[in-house]
Amino acid sequence: MRPWTRILGIDPGFRVTGYGVIDTNGQESRYITSGTINAGKIEAGSARLEKIFNDVRELVSAYGPQEMAVERVFLHRNADSALKLGQARAAAICASFGGQMSVYEYAAREVKQALVGKGSAAKEQVQHMVRVILSVDQPLEMDASDALGIAVCHAHKRTLTLRYAGMTP
Repeated sequence: MRPWTRILGIDPGFRVTGYGVIDTNGQESRYITSGTINAGKIEAGSARLEKIFNDVRELVSAYGPQEMAVERVFLHRNADSALKLGQARAAAICASFGGQMSVYEYAAREVKQALVGKGSAAKEQVQHMVRVILSVDQPLEMDASDALGIAVCHAHKRTLTLRYAGMTP
């Protein structure tokens, strides 16, 4: 039997950050939990970042992931939005510090390619594939399904990386 690895996927956002936790053994992936961190109602930007940091820290403590997969920030036309997105991403990554967790980054296009087979896929297509791959019957919030998609993308990539390195995932 292959060992299981727990992965925390994060879809960072300054207002809403999605998260998803899966287990993978290189052949199959299992849904554990998912949801969103809603910081949009908090006025102060620093308080939003603190909420993201604290909530991700709680997820790490509660679920004990060995690896974290985070969406990479893409270049925005609006520099202020890109900066805020980067800050939310950094708050989530910093919450992983202190443990033995490795952090991996994936571009949105790369995630869509891995799940749907097309880098320009719609969010609804990604959401559908996440539900199929993980056998999730319940409805998923869009940000949560994006985070699960990032985790599944990482599960696939890590399996290929281990195989190419001559190690069995």
